[in-house]
Amino acid sequence: MKKLNVDLMHFEDLNNWVRACEDSEIFLDNLIGQRYVAAASRGKSIIITGTPGNALGAYLDGSTILVNGNAQDATGDTMNSGSIIIDGNCGDTTGYGMRGGKILIKGDAGYRAGIHMKQYKDHIPVMVIGGRAGSFLGEYQAGGVIIVLGKGCDGQQPTGFFCGTGMHGGRIFLRCDEEPDIPVQIKAEVATDEDKASILEHVKDYCDNFGGDPEALLREKFYVLTPNSNSPYKRMYTFN
Repeated sequence: MKKLNVDLMHFEDLNNWVRACEDSEIFLDNLIGQRYVAAASRGKSIIITGTPGNALGAYLDGSTILVNGNAQDATGDTMNSGSIIIDGNCGDTTGYGMRGGKILIKGDAGYRAGIHMKQYKDHIPVMVIGGRAGSFLGEYQAGGVIIVLGKGCDGQQPTGFFCGTGMHGGRIFLRCDEEPDIPVQIKAEVATDEDKASILEHVKDYCDNFGGDPEALLREKFYVLTPNSNSPYKRMYTFN
């Protein structure tokens, strides 16, 4: 494993080093906000300590990134494949335009996580958020799966306002006791056993990385959110 103490290294120099590194396993120590780390990376396993800056793993193309700490905004921006595992919290617009791969977040995510998430054929992006997500989760979502486990939310809705606004594809799973407050163009139904079976693999991945019992979590109440219209914007912008 190749190790680099990043410290005050300029983000361009850091990213050039990562691209040029011939080792498939990399340990980046002591990040302090450097941007675009591992952008478009493929074929590498990257462990990070400290706090990477915006657009960690943007356009990721198959590498695995593990962050022992928090990450800032736009983690996994437009990623194609691979995994980003955050052993902490994540900032706004996590998974922006995500079109493949998986993002696992132990704690909370900021605003607009999963915005413009999409899928193509068997490329189905997945995001699992262990705690709570901010407002506009899954805004304009066109495909893929978002799961919010709501740890620490005591059964309350684990999202902010306007969850799924403009959503026209994909599914959002929320672990909560009461039907969530969502925009009018979204349908919320109690998740069936079949629904839960479809996300068992992803909840298990979360628990394998951060601890917990996936079967026990999935015995609790979830709601699954899907679009209820082929024209999701009509009821948002018309008044008759």
